[in-house]
Amino acid sequence: MSTLYLVATPIGNLEDISARALRVLREVRLIAAEDTRQTVKLLQRYDIHTPNISYHEHNKLVRLERVLETLQEGDVALVSDAGTPALNDPGYELVQAVIASGHSVSPIPGACAPIAALVSSGLPTDAFLYLGYLPRKAGERERLLSKVSSLPYTLIFLEAPHRMLEALESLQAVLGDRQIAVGRELTKLHEEIFRGSLGQAKEHFTRNPPRGEFTLVLAGNTVSAQRWTEEQLNTELRAQLTKGEPASQLASRLVHPSGWSRKEIYQHLLKIQGKK
Repeated sequence: MSTLYLVATPIGNLEDISARALRVLREVRLIAAEDTRQTVKLLQRYDIHTPNISYHEHNKLVRLERVLETLQEGDVALVSDAGTPALNDPGYELVQAVIASGHSVSPIPGACAPIAALVSSGLPTDAFLYLGYLPRKAGERERLLSKVSSLPYTLIFLEAPHRMLEALESLQAVLGDRQIAVGRELTKLHEEIFRGSLGQAKEHFTRNPPRGEFTLVLAGNTVSAQRWTEEQLNTELRAQLTKGEPASQLASRLVHPSGWSRKEIYQHLLKIQGKK
């Protein structure tokens, strides 16, 4: 039986591709590419003339049959615009279909933005959780973050430049002022890795408007080994309210040590103040 090769391609620097990946791209019968306009730049750079077709989110089900038919004759390579295919890119359904058809699926490892950002972040790498792009809507974003707020694992997200400041605001509001590493344009000419607290990151990217592609690596919850009880939370809130700190600021500050989400803390504050 034939093989579907999942070929990782560079995320920026075209030199970041393995000799094995280049050999496979030359030898397969067909290359299924997320965007042929992007892939052709790589193929031209290395003088590769293998036939290619587009395989993206909007035509993946139609193209699936074409790929399966080609596998009856020989091997096929799947590539994304950049990085490892099927990771935050189309490919999951194709891999399932190829396995079900009795063909082999073989990964050709290479560039991967989440891993590149993680290992250069300076944050723990022994246990991490990759969650892809943050939800666009603030409410959905905060609900997701609330679910992972108490986890001790390093968290990895992707984000678009026009949503960066909103994302940083949500991260700090729900998770507290944790340490973060922000990888921008990794492996490219203007590569930047910002390291600091979420508050410092907000200041930095307010002064320097976000441009390019971003990967966010965030420290896990290592302060709170156990979520506070409701009684402990209310006791602390009453004590802190006497100091005159604004409720929204207090709610954000207690997220990390308490293990409660900002929304939950704020609701308790309203009850204590008799506003709910």
